[in-house]
Amino acid sequence: MQNHSSMSTQNTESNSPLTVSSQADTDANPNIVSAREFWERSFEIPVLDVRSPCEFADGHIPGAINLPLFSDEQRAEVGTIYKNQGREPAIIKGLEFVGPRLAEMVSRAKSIAKSRGSGDEILVHCWRGGMRSQSLARILELTGMNPVVLNGGYKAFRKLARSALGRPLKMVVVSGFTGAGKTLVLNQLEDAGEQVLDLERLANHRGSAFGGISQGGQPRTEHFENQLFRDIDQLDLNRPVWIEDEGNRIGSVVVDNQVCEQIRNAPAVVIDRSVENRVEHLMADYGDLPPEDLIFAIGKIKKRLGGQQTQRAIRSVENGDVRTAIEIVLTYYDKTYQSAMTKMPREVSVNVPADDLSVEALIVQMREIANRVTEDSAAKEPGTKEPAAEQSK
Repeated sequence: MQNHSSMSTQNTESNSPLTVSSQADTDANPNIVSAREFWERSFEIPVLDVRSPCEFADGHIPGAINLPLFSDEQRAEVGTIYKNQGREPAIIKGLEFVGPRLAEMVSRAKSIAKSRGSGDEILVHCWRGGMRSQSLARILELTGMNPVVLNGGYKAFRKLARSALGRPLKMVVVSGFTGAGKTLVLNQLEDAGEQVLDLERLANHRGSAFGGISQGGQPRTEHFENQLFRDIDQLDLNRPVWIEDEGNRIGSVVVDNQVCEQIRNAPAVVIDRSVENRVEHLMADYGDLPPEDLIFAIGKIKKRLGGQQTQRAIRSVENGDVRTAIEIVLTYYDKTYQSAMTKMPREVSVNVPADDLSVEALIVQMREIANRVTEDSAAKEPGTKEPAAEQSK
């Protein structure tokens, strides 16, 4: 999934002579490998991404280190010269930019390889596996290193990553009203050895109007997908995979439709807690956050909360009564959750009353349910229904 900035970045790059790789170049260099092999090698060998900082910020191979041949401004200038004057003047301008920095780049590449214990091996890529990555690879080779270039560049990696997002998983969804402690449960499941896809962790956002407070910036959607690919690619497809009930957005990050569709169709374990219990959970998460941030977040849901309730919630925060503000805001989130469950009911949804359970006891029950519902789903004939006792309305 591409955002506007990354699309414009790629279109500009396609006009640059430093992105074109010929079949002859590929045939002449045996150290050019597929996206899959490049990715698997990246767990042991450091990756140098020679694209510009702006391209790298849009999304990159997880774990890659940005060693740009050009700054964003230099890359734009080379592209403009290529468009207006042709290939040779653009290459000469590129050499003017890169030449003075080559010794420094080689030194840094050697230092990175040494720090990772990969000897002389280093992985290198640009956008399409063209002149930027191959030029640096040749220089590194001349200085005694063993560079490996990604055939097709980052574009090929993105194709690999995107293809994995639709991989069928034995998902079990952790569901429940706001404040049920879903993220805490996911963490406990992971600690217990279960497979977990934590989308909120990858998005660096807790998934509501309040979810970005004190979390720092979010990745671009493109990089979120790259990280999600990393996690999916390491899963055992024969075992259950736990995931929190999410919509198609987590803050500014867009969740791929293939992932959302699997979440909607997967069996769910619903953590059933009382309002009082959920308020306590939310107080632990948000009670000590800066009042001005809470007030700003309340303002984001003003239209849905209503003017009078919004003012009550804001006054409560201003008076230091965060608990009352949370109780007011919960009325909105509870209605939203209930509406979503009514419009798109799940075929299999098992309630677990959790107020009187320790986290450990809750995890035991959830694991037992997951084993049962995933086995039942695998054995179930198309078109049949689950017994009513297993369903929660």
